[in-house]
Amino acid sequence: MIARLLSRLLLVLAAMLAALWGTLALWYRLPLGEFGRYALPALWIVLAFLALAAVIAARWRLTLPFVAALAALLIWWSTIQPTGKGDWAPDVARQFTAAVEGSTARLSDVRDFDWRSDSDFTERWEGRSYDLDTITGVDLFASYWAGPAIAHTMLSFGFSDGRHLVFSVEVRRKQGEVYSAVSGFFKQDELVVIAADERDVIRVRSNVRGEDVQLFRLRTSPPQAKELFLYLISEANDLAARPRFYNTATTNCTTVPFHLAQKLDPDLPVDWRVLVSGYLPDYLYDIGALSHQVPLTELRQRGQIDTRAKAAGESPDFSALVRVGVPGP
Repeated sequence: MIARLLSRLLLVLAAMLAALWGTLALWYRLPLGEFGRYALPALWIVLAFLALAAVIAARWRLTLPFVAALAALLIWWSTIQPTGKGDWAPDVARQFTAAVEGSTARLSDVRDFDWRSDSDFTERWEGRSYDLDTITGVDLFASYWAGPAIAHTMLSFGFSDGRHLVFSVEVRRKQGEVYSAVSGFFKQDELVVIAADERDVIRVRSNVRGEDVQLFRLRTSPPQAKELFLYLISEANDLAARPRFYNTATTNCTTVPFHLAQKLDPDLPVDWRVLVSGYLPDYLYDIGALSHQVPLTELRQRGQIDTRAKAAGESPDFSALVRVGVPGP
């Protein structure tokens, strides 16, 4: 009796989850007009409620219309594939690619925008060359924009000539589109990896958008940093050839670099803080990837770059100025 009741409850829960997922999938991805966007999700909800009632009453034949509709929905969902084409917002319009010859990496479409506001900027995309044997290390930037649990994380590679190159995994938004964490579960946006100067991709967050940007110096050797750099550009090249959808939980600014880091260290432990990106520095501190010379609270405090970034402005020494006082690895 108890087993039957539990199985019934599980079926009810599964039907409720299918109803919720199907409603949102139809809402975000249905390629119909305004009427269809409302009508079909409404019909889906009606079928779901009928199926729930049938499950509760153990009238299994009445669930068949919903089961058939769910099968059709899943087939349709599997046909939705990323194309790499769209009317993209200017700051995510280009996916960089790279070619490596010996110790030299040649990157196309490195972003170096001059930001005056979030909507007023000068576009600049450049080809750059970097000597991989001169990589000195890699730092993590965490930009908090929605409380302590949510941050956009970026990896910045330093070179002995003083240059820094940031890799930022981002949502490839369309023109006029506003980011939504919910739509990120439903194949709404594609993925893009931006390679950019710190004066662009960091300063727009600290100086223009007013986000709380924190800098952490990672404990990586130059050979490890070089290997991670090569993995990232390999991922970018693959993404340019085979577009992928952004996913709020599984394919985002934190999980993509983490999966790459696991290639360097397969024993790297999986942790819930990899998904809740605002707590990624806590995770890195616990596994020894950050300096233990001072407590994490002090690392966070000394790593807050906002004041220094605003003072640095458009200075060519922006990267050096924001690192003043930040504990090294």
